[in-house]
Amino acid sequence: MKKHFEKDLPEGYTEVFHMNAKDKKTGLLFTLFSLILALIPLAITFPIYFCIKKLPPIDLTLYCLSLLGFCFSMILYVICHELVHGIAYKILTKQKLTFGMSWSCAYCGVPNIYVYRRASIIALLAPFTLFSLIFIGLLVWFYSFNGWLYVGMAVLFAVHFGGCVGDLFMFFLFLFKYKDKTILMKDTGPEQFLYQKGIEVL
Repeated sequence: MKKHFEKDLPEGYTEVFHMNAKDKKTGLLFTLFSLILALIPLAITFPIYFCIKKLPPIDLTLYCLSLLGFCFSMILYVICHELVHGIAYKILTKQKLTFGMSWSCAYCGVPNIYVYRRASIIALLAPFTLFSLIFIGLLVWFYSFNGWLYVGMAVLFAVHFGGCVGDLFMFFLFLFKYKDKTILMKDTGPEQFLYQKGIEVL
């Protein structure tokens, strides 16, 4: 069985990267890129519907109820997103989790251990993969019989896509820059630290 984490930082490891989502500059950049990412599913899903169909009329009462339902769904999604991170970490490490929220993000972390690259990638991508499949399935389902539900789901899909900006950033960092399998990540939730073996800091 492959080892997924270390309780203590092994000898010879050096910190090579640090990201803090609570940092004002980082938080603002992530917010900007989150909005850009959110436009991608909207640019795909909206034309698919509106080029072929029209939305049915909706009265004020139904509109208000739909808006309340959307707000509730968005809060529920954020909670579920972090829970999926937590479930992935728990399965891989069985260690204590931490959950919270700051002005820039909601978060889940495992602050007391150092997680290897492969397990880190799995935990990072778990919510993005799971909820992307769920939202795509619901969009296909709602397309055939309810236009307003389709629109609401498309917006939720966009919120999901944009909300994964931090996870996707760390994934692409692993994919293109930190490719060593022995890389370790300390994930406190809002902060991620990467450690690499055999690197000297001048």
